Amino acid sequence: MNDLEIARKVKLRHISEIARQFGVGEEDIEMYGKYKAKIPLSFIDEKKAARSNLILVSAISPTPAGEGKTTVSIGLSEGLNRVGKKTTVVLREPSLGPVFGIKGGATGGGYSQVLPMEDINLHFTGDFSAIEKAHNLLAAVIDNNIQSKTNGLGLDPRTIHWKRVIDMNDRSLRRIIVGLGGTTSGIPRETGFDITAASEIMAILCLAGDLHDLKIRLGNIFIGYTFQKEPVFARDLNAAGAMAALLKDAIKPNLVQTIEGNPAIIHGGPFANIAQGTNSVIATRMAMTFSDYTVTEAGFGFDLGAEKFFDIKCQSAGLSPKTVVLTTTIRALKYHGGAALDALTQPNPDAVKKGLPNLEKHLENILQFNVTPVIAINRFNSDSDEEIAIVMEKASSRGIRCAVADLWAKGGEGAIELAKKVIEVVETDPPVFDPMYDWNWEVKKKIETLATKIYGAEYVDYSPQANDDLKKIHSLGLDHLPICIAKTQKSLSDNPLLLGRPKDFIITVREIEIASGAGFLIPITGNIMRMPGLPAHPASERINIDNEGNITGLI
Repeated sequence: MNDLEIARKVKLRHISEIARQFGVGEEDIEMYGKYKAKIPLSFIDEKKAARSNLILVSAISPTPAGEGKTTVSIGLSEGLNRVGKKTTVVLREPSLGPVFGIKGGATGGGYSQVLPMEDINLHFTGDFSAIEKAHNLLAAVIDNNIQSKTNGLGLDPRTIHWKRVIDMNDRSLRRIIVGLGGTTSGIPRETGFDITAASEIMAILCLAGDLHDLKIRLGNIFIGYTFQKEPVFARDLNAAGAMAALLKDAIKPNLVQTIEGNPAIIHGGPFANIAQGTNSVIATRMAMTFSDYTVTEAGFGFDLGAEKFFDIKCQSAGLSPKTVVLTTTIRALKYHGGAALDALTQPNPDAVKKGLPNLEKHLENILQFNVTPVIAINRFNSDSDEEIAIVMEKASSRGIRCAVADLWAKGGEGAIELAKKVIEVVETDPPVFDPMYDWNWEVKKKIETLATKIYGAEYVDYSPQANDDLKKIHSLGLDHLPICIAKTQKSLSDNPLLLGRPKDFIITVREIEIASGAGFLIPITGNIMRMPGLPAHPASERINIDNEGNITGLI
């Protein structure tokens, strides 16, 4: 059976039962049908949350074959529940762009899924729609202010970088002209669309501590300059209150269930190659309030989502993970070792050995944060015992715990060994993690620390535009913000073709975007775009619905 067929065979429990199991009464949740609900923010208890053990799931550099971080996160939470640890998994919400594009859904796989699978992958509780509307409201207010002759701030359209967003891969919208049609249709200017997951509103929602904090962050969004060179923020346009009103429900975390009937929280969905790539602070704290163990994940490889999880999310919210589960697959190691994509299911121990340097670099990066890693080998049917033994021997030689996780086929049962390894780390009183840099360092020092220590670059080169952006950041007094580097997920470098563990490379910063509402700076490296395109044969071609309302092709 495929993922959708497996999900459909599960008899779902009513969300009120899941809420009671989680620790919240039926009368206190806000139900979206029978199997989804939102939890009010008032249930977060900082003292209780501080006693929970936070576990981060990350991965080696992604490959086209897929590594299965979400599957590992869900399966690990099931395994921990099976050995008597009350555990909640906390994940990001899927974006419709990848669902209908090339990546597919984001609810796990096989017998390690969160349910209801179709609902979560398609619209869910409307959070993405609310974020989209709040973002586009600000865009409309900006253009209206430029047009206004009585209430305008004198905004210089040439300095405005705030685009519009839509939750779909649509390359045709990357660059557009608005305001055509005469004097009553606005002032013509060049702008464009980003995908909703790349919106600064998404990043803000996922870092906000509550509604008050949300409004402050929304007001702090940098818009551009007036013709008199004065900076303009969203608060100057009196937009923050209305934007927050549109987000009043979206800020509440969503409760669903795993395939084995355990609570799961899914909330927020920033991409990790252009934003922080982790679920919301609110969702994490909610799960920690009611759980002995909280399992969460960060997007793409450790060099992207996990680094940002540590240096941005954890620093901002005062979180301290107890361990990092580093997901790897034999297929991914063979790919990094030079094996062709169409040959990854064929036994190739030599390619596994050649791919190990990528795994080793990510392990070294975890240890740089003073955190103990655990390797999870996400098993596939094509993996040979000899290939698995190579990884196990490498882990043993480094003194690192390693477990084979047969999660797709066995769910929580296949994660028990991994769960025990995680408990071993937690119960040996692990040290508190150390961030990679101090937020108050100079911007270039922060960028270069990440590039050299995490990516392994020789040095960082800055374009003239990036150097101008550094001057702008300094003039605005935003030097103290953390760094959220936008970089390809396919390589430790900014060149997607450099697989394995590249060396002697240069990181080139093309420009630096300001996300003052989210509270970070975004150095743009390589060929990074905020609006993906669809492949020649997108996933949407195989998705359909019959006359009884049954969806097919959604995986």
